[in-house]
Amino acid sequence: MTEIAMVPEVDAGDEPLVIAGRTMRSRLLVGTGKYRDNEQMVQAIEASGAEVVTVAVRRVDLDRTKEEGVLFHLDPERYLLLPNTAGCYTAEDAIRYSRLARAAGFTDWVKLEVIGDQETLLPDAEATLKAARELVADGFKVLAYTNDDLITALRLEDAGCAAVMPLASPIGSGLGLVNPFNIRTIKSRLKVPVIVDAGVGTASDAAVTMEQGVDGILMNTALAEAQEPVRMARAMALATEAGRLAYLAGRMPRRERAVPSSPRRGMLD
Repeated sequence: MTEIAMVPEVDAGDEPLVIAGRTMRSRLLVGTGKYRDNEQMVQAIEASGAEVVTVAVRRVDLDRTKEEGVLFHLDPERYLLLPNTAGCYTAEDAIRYSRLARAAGFTDWVKLEVIGDQETLLPDAEATLKAARELVADGFKVLAYTNDDLITALRLEDAGCAAVMPLASPIGSGLGLVNPFNIRTIKSRLKVPVIVDAGVGTASDAAVTMEQGVDGILMNTALAEAQEPVRMARAMALATEAGRLAYLAGRMPRRERAVPSSPRRGMLD
């Protein structure tokens, strides 16, 4: 029997995640691609406890009435279905597919993704900024995928993005968080939520990422390509919450010398 994760309770000493005025209890966002079938996808999403589920506008059938399609199985009353522009290589394509999603009945939220290189799938910063400015002006709430580069992140915030989504490592790589310093720097400078997107491979990666103080994580391949996606989804939910709690708790200092775990005073001779 599949064990389902509950949406986590917000720690009493923590602020809830709020994006564009919408409050969320889960800091884990998930995608819908690469699953064996729709049943497995639904079970994994349920196990993750996620409230935000991304859908690739260029890759899914937007007709919600077709049972073989992804959207037939996702209740928009239960999940915020976040259209994304995966597979777009120009600002113009990203803008066009964002508007297509809105016309198809999605919200005015969009996860903006403009790829600059087919081999690495790294984002095109210039095209992402161009698309972000136009979409924000058109009334969209833009969550922008970007490199772990502070300057681009600041410019996306200035452009009016509702959240900025720096990568942990390249899409689908599973390498985990490559540069925690860059992610901490971005988080320390931005006022909008910082959601780390791409590269998380397993639960320990999720915990380490959340320990940097970011507001959330978006993942897809780590779940869909796990040997047991539903079990991994639950592990990711727990790890995301554990990493957040560890960040709030504050870790002990790192030392290059041993320190006894018990006081020496009063020891028996």
